Amino acid sequence: MGGILGVLVLILDIIAIVDALKSSMDTGKKALWIILILILPVVGMALYFLIGKKQ
Repeated sequence: MGGILGVLVLILDIIAIVDALKSSMDTGKKALWIILILILPVVGMALYFLIGKKQ
């Protein structure tokens, strides 16, 4: 079960990073979101989808 959950988190992280790269945010904010997602995969992804997409 842990392997499936890990793959799911990885896929959602990739989706969040691609979405951040395609967004209209300035480069600095994009870089900060991507770093946050890479350092804290679950928390960073959740925060991006809850807060980051609204910016």
